[in-house]
Amino acid sequence: MMSQAQKEIEPDYENNTLGSVKPFGIRDKLGYLFGDFGSSLFFMLVTTYLMIYYTDILHVSAAMVGSLFLFVNIWNACVDVLWGRFLDSRRNRNKSKFIPWIFRMSFPLVIAGVLMFVKIPGMPDGFYVGWSVVMYILWGTLYSTVNIPYGSMASVITNDPVERTSLSTWRTMGSSIAMLIISVGGPLILFENNIASADRFLLTAVLFGFLSLALLQTCVRLSTERITVPKMEKKTGDLKRTASALMKNKSLLWLLLVSLISMTTMMMIGVVNIYLFKNYFGNTIALSVVGFIQTATVFIAMPMITPAVMRFGKKEIGSAGLLIASVAYLLLYILPDVSVTLFVMLTAVGMFGMNLFNIITWAFVTDVADYHEYITGMREDGTVYSIYSFSRKIGQALAGGLAGFAITAVGYDAANGTQSQNVLDGIYSLATLVPGVLFLVGFLVLAIFYPLNKKRTNQLAANLIKNRKENTSF
Repeated sequence: MMSQAQKEIEPDYENNTLGSVKPFGIRDKLGYLFGDFGSSLFFMLVTTYLMIYYTDILHVSAAMVGSLFLFVNIWNACVDVLWGRFLDSRRNRNKSKFIPWIFRMSFPLVIAGVLMFVKIPGMPDGFYVGWSVVMYILWGTLYSTVNIPYGSMASVITNDPVERTSLSTWRTMGSSIAMLIISVGGPLILFENNIASADRFLLTAVLFGFLSLALLQTCVRLSTERITVPKMEKKTGDLKRTASALMKNKSLLWLLLVSLISMTTMMMIGVVNIYLFKNYFGNTIALSVVGFIQTATVFIAMPMITPAVMRFGKKEIGSAGLLIASVAYLLLYILPDVSVTLFVMLTAVGMFGMNLFNIITWAFVTDVADYHEYITGMREDGTVYSIYSFSRKIGQALAGGLAGFAITAVGYDAANGTQSQNVLDGIYSLATLVPGVLFLVGFLVLAIFYPLNKKRTNQLAANLIKNRKENTSF
């Protein structure tokens, strides 16, 4: 049965959208898929292989690279918020708020991305360190200028909660395709005789750069911003007022906490699993299988998401996913003598649950942006999305540091060819008990404290439609 909010969306186009536009459909979904495919393709190349490029080709120390990544992730998190505020302070040009920025900034982003993988021969080591720092900071900053308007755009493509879930699903499909290309093709393309090749890295960066640019420009052409905001007082841009409103937005605050927990947990799993399969199981091939399964579970979950959300709601499905992930990892910790096969099987269940939350996480953001507008009268999609992105990047920064600290704390010593049983047991606990507990905490926060269940989300959409009509009637 169609909700009241959904029934009112089509008539609302007359007063709330940009003139005569095409109804929401496959163009928007494909456009949103291509957008994340394009940005994730280069993003995953960087996050997966840039460290080994810096250490093995530019010969920058691993400690220096680790410090650089930590600093830049924190810097980028701050840039996200600043850019989100900038976007919300700008007047709409050509009746689009976010699309023009994706178009403009994708060009310098791709150029900076390619330059990161350029090695000028014959330069001293200090030059390569400086080049690494400058280009990585530049690329990270430019990435925010494309990713923030792209993520914020979902709120103005449609105001239907189910259609927004669909956008989130197609977005996840785009990033999953990019992940599959990087995880499967990366090792085959970037290495020659098991050695990182500078020429291959540069060629890959150029090819991915052209493809990324083409995909982002396709996103621009296929996407339509339909939701406009009535003219408001100049107070709309008041940072103090916005900050006060954000602190009152309980849905945003609880979502930020869940996001921080889930992102930190997922990143830690990725780091710890390398040590687990290498040392505990002695089977790195199985680690590749786990990487493939993680992508496969995304595509298995995708067809289920939209009908499940229509029936139960985003909060309900997301909570169930985190609970499934928690149970799977806690079972791995409790069960005795877990074989590598059983570990992979239960990990697949955990990843399936984790992806039930991940696929709709971007739809949560559009809901909390709606709630922000409802309680304040201010439509600040860029600010809300950038703060959410801030929490995810802080989670990424924390995960790297926490994982390294935890591995050290259990007594792991790379100089030892064989680790003691106590160390191996400690690694196993980090890979199972810690994720199980953290996912459980995330489930409890989302299920108990996050206020926007299905009924409230649909009512919120209906109330906003009513408010916007009243504002535009004057």
